[in-house]
Parts: sequence; C-alpha cells; structure tokens
Amino acid sequence: MSQPSRTDRTERADRTDRTDRTGDVLAVVSQSGSNVLFFDAATDRHLDTVRVLAEPHELCFDPTRRLLWCTSAYRSGYYGANSGRRTEVTVIDADTRRVVDVVDLAPEHGPHGLALDTARGRLYVSVEGGPDRPGGVVVIDTGTRRPIGRIDTEAPGPHWFAITPDGRTGFATNKEAPFVSVVDLDRGVLTAKVEVPGSEGLAVSPDGARVYVAGPYFSTTATPAPAPGIRVIDVATATVTEVLPTDSPALPVHLTPTGRLLAGEVRSVPEAGSPLGRQLPGRLTVFAADGHQRLGSVEVGLFPLTVTSSPDGRLAYVSCAVSSTVDVIDLESLEPVARLEVPRLGEAGAHGLAYLPRPA
Repeated sequence: MSQPSRTDRTERADRTDRTDRTGDVLAVVSQSGSNVLFFDAATDRHLDTVRVLAEPHELCFDPTRRLLWCTSAYRSGYYGANSGRRTEVTVIDADTRRVVDVVDLAPEHGPHGLALDTARGRLYVSVEGGPDRPGGVVVIDTGTRRPIGRIDTEAPGPHWFAITPDGRTGFATNKEAPFVSVVDLDRGVLTAKVEVPGSEGLAVSPDGARVYVAGPYFSTTATPAPAPGIRVIDVATATVTEVLPTDSPALPVHLTPTGRLLAGEVRSVPEAGSPLGRQLPGRLTVFAADGHQRLGSVEVGLFPLTVTSSPDGRLAYVSCAVSSTVDVIDLESLEPVARLEVPRLGEAGAHGLAYLPRPA
C-alpha cells in the first residue's frame, strides 16, 4: 500500500493545525452532570467547569454582551421521560465563567431551544405547553434579562427554535406534532403550520428563504416510520419543496457560514428494555446548501444531539449524548480531528454547544 506523500502529510497537518484558534473556547453541556464545561478550541484542554441547575440542555452565546445562555428543561431525564419540568434559564459570563443570573420563566416550563436577535436585543426560548396553555416561545430582553412576551406555537412540545436573519420570522419544531410552527416575531402571532411527519432540529438559510428541518420525530416505536431526511421549507409559501434523504433518523441540523448543511444521524438497533434501542456510532452527513447535493459523511459518537461549527466554517463540533463525547470534524476532508470526553453522572451526557471567539 502506498504511503502518503510529503505534500499529503503537510496538507493534512495544515488542516488539523488549530493554533489560529488560540483564545477561542468551546462550551459544552453535560446534561446529567448539571455542568457547562469549557475547552480550549486550539488544544482541547479543559479550562473550567460551571455548575448549573439540573438537566441543562441548549446553549446560546450573545457576542455583544459576551454572555452564555443555558436552558434547564427538566428536573431529571429528558423529553418524554422526565421527573418534571424546570422553569429556569442560567446566564453565564463567558469570560469569567461565572453564573451572573438565573432567569425564572415560571409559570412557563420546559425551556429548551434558544434563538438570539442581537440587533433587537431579544432572546427567544421555546417552552412546553401545559393544561392551561399550548407550547410557545418566551421573549427575553437581553439587556434587562427579563421576559417581555410570549408567542403561542399551538403545539404541546416546541423544542428547537430558529429565526430569520432579519429577526422578523421564527420557526419552532414540535417533536411528534405533525407541523412546524411559523410565527411573526413583530406581531407575536402564529402565521402558519407547515405539514411535516414530526420534526427535530432546524436551521435557516442566510437569506431567510429556506428552513431545513430534520424529520420525522425520532421514535423507536413509530411503525411504519416515514423516510428520514431533511425537509426543505420554502418560507414564502410555507410548504415543503424537497426532502434531502438521510440513511438514518437525523436530529440536529446546522448551517455553516460557508454554506454546508450538517445533519447528525442517530443509528440504533432495537434492544429489550431500552426506549432508545442499542446505539451504534452516529454519522455527521454533509450537504451543499446551494445545490443540496450530498457531499459525504463521517462517523461520530453515540446519539448525536447537537451540531455547531467554528465561525470560519472549517470545523464541525458534534455532541453525542449516549457516548458523552464531542467530535471535532474537519469539514474539508470529512476526517475526525479530535474527540472530547464530557463527564456525566447518569444516562444523558453531552448536549448543547457554543463556540466562543476570543474577545476582540
């Protein structure tokens, strides 16, 4: 077998060299660990751990205020299998890595998805429904760090939320509910329901014209399950215009600044007594956002749950809840660069991710 040439080795070393990321930090949630961990983005060295309320889920970084927002959805467990819903969002100073506030959304509960509008100073937090109200989105003023409104999504369990770049339209994926909710953020009202076979993660195109939604809702009991893939929603008509097929059910979806659409595929086989089945290594599948062609895929840890990328779009980060790992992937070569181990105390491990560029 031929050996890599010196040029090949040099190019590979250039791709994996991350010294240009010195000072950048990757924040990672440990669900059962009730922590947010901070890693050096250049060396993968663990820098710090911040204790937060039980069952943290997602993270969102506000670059203007350099604050990290963290939702805690449940007292223990996860969606569909928990001991009760929490009501809080924790605010962490990204540089001192200290908790500076805990925003209580009560009577709203089950906060999960986060979407930030830096221009308007608004943070949108998806919350689950209850006996007296449907699920919805709470609007937080990022200056005062207090809720200033609520928008109904008319679904029991809105989970992930994303907004258009102009901050005028929002989209909630609703797990088992057969639609994606479209809301007018200026008027604070639901404007459309886009039919889908359940939905998971989502991402909005830079021009706000398309939304990419993973579906169907992930379940090991749904029979027969609709074909897995990424539904492409045309925002102008609020309809699904295309499905990008995946080999296995996809949960997280992310669009990089360089126009690559990333989907984390969960692979499993049935196992008695396990609601999630026996997990196999997941896959990160990459599509071109412009032509929608499949560019390739790479193996990652067990049960990929969140995907993000570096600001230059060169690296992907995939958190995997069952293996409690974060895979760092070179998106040019689709080769693994590193794997971070995230400590946990129970079944659920690594989840929310946020890339924190060094201060200007």
